[in-house]
Amino acid sequence: MSQRQGFAGGFLAGAIFGGIVGGLVGGAIMSRRSKNLEGDNSSLLEPGEKMSFETEEEMEKARRSLENKIAQLNHAIDDVRQQLGTVNTNGSDEK
Repeated sequence: MSQRQGFAGGFLAGAIFGGIVGGLVGGAIMSRRSKNLEGDNSSLLEPGEKMSFETEEEMEKARRSLENKIAQLNHAIDDVRQQLGTVNTNGSDEK
C-alpha cells in the first residue's frame, strides 16, 4: 500500500513540476518569437506587389493569379491524396 501512495505523490509532483517547466519554456519561446515577428510584414502577396486595385484590369489580373495559385494547391493536394491512397492500399495488403 505504501508503494501506491508513494507513486501517487511522485506522479502528482512530477505533473506539477512538468507543467511549470513546460509553461516557462513555452513562454520564453513565444516571447522570442513575438519579438522576431514585430518587424515582419508577411503577407500572401509576392514581394513588390501592392494591394491597391485602381482598374478593372488590375483586379482581373489579381483574380487570375489567385485562381492559378488555388489550382496549384488543388493539384498538390490531389497528388498527396493519391500517394496516401497508394500507401494505404499497400499497407492493407500486408495485413
